[in-house]
Amino acid sequence: MGPGAVFVTVVLAIFAVIVASKAVYIVRQYERGVIARFGSYIRTADPGLTFIFPFVDTLQRVDMRETVLDVIPQAVITEDNAACTVDAVVYYEVTDPFRRVYNVVDFRTAAIKLAQTNLRNIVGNMQLDEVLVSREKVNTELRQVLDDATDRWGVRVTRVELQAVEPPRDIVDAMSRQMKAERDKRAVILEAEGVRQSQILEAEGERQARILRAQGEAEAIRQIAEADKFKQYTVAEGEALAIKTVFDAIHEGDPTHDLLAVKYLEMLGKVADGQATKIFLPLEASGILAGIAAAGEVFAEGQSGPTPSSPSSSAPETAP
Repeated sequence: MGPGAVFVTVVLAIFAVIVASKAVYIVRQYERGVIARFGSYIRTADPGLTFIFPFVDTLQRVDMRETVLDVIPQAVITEDNAACTVDAVVYYEVTDPFRRVYNVVDFRTAAIKLAQTNLRNIVGNMQLDEVLVSREKVNTELRQVLDDATDRWGVRVTRVELQAVEPPRDIVDAMSRQMKAERDKRAVILEAEGVRQSQILEAEGERQARILRAQGEAEAIRQIAEADKFKQYTVAEGEALAIKTVFDAIHEGDPTHDLLAVKYLEMLGKVADGQATKIFLPLEASGILAGIAAAGEVFAEGQSGPTPSSPSSSAPETAP
């Protein structure tokens, strides 16, 4: 083979390689291939090996995975005229490769500008305190606006997150002082509440202690009264039994009036044996004493016999 034939063979091999590289494409699993012929859309290629006409057809890969878009931090003025810097991120995914390629030239730039504009509008209608505490509200509203705007581009916005909201330094200092004052206030309130609760518990404990002491004293008084009652009842029963026994013994012994009078005198002696200056005798004492005196006289007469009469009394009375 001559030098000319070798040259032609090499040229043909190189051309075949170029044609093959232009005709055969491998579309990955997370991609879709948008195929156009002479600039006109034909079809969308699925993942796998794809063949097209070289130099006639073109294939543009579109990534279908969820992608993050970092929004450049920007200054925003809130409704209460507070300037702050807001930084956000946007998460999106392609839903239609055709519209993603043919409806927007530079999707990333368009999405960033759209996010910045709508972020200024949303935050500008809110006060600074609301922006700081209502990030979820800002995220939801911004995601809704971006999702509606990017739908014609074949893109769906999945999430929007505010990374940082940075107020001016003077506002940060004022907020810090306010937060410190609020914490001091809550500390004072909690301390006062603790003291109040302690006093309430102490008073409640004192009240319970007094109630228990009163109940204990009442129970002790009741027990003592029960004991005294039992003692008096027992003593009364004993005295009644003793009186009944003595009474029965006296009746069984059939005492004479003389014996009763002597016993009565003995009892009067015991009654008079005291510190009192006056002694009250029962009404029956005169009769009893009279009986005692009569008994004494009879006893004395029985001991001495009849008395002799005097001479003057026995002499006959003479007439004048």
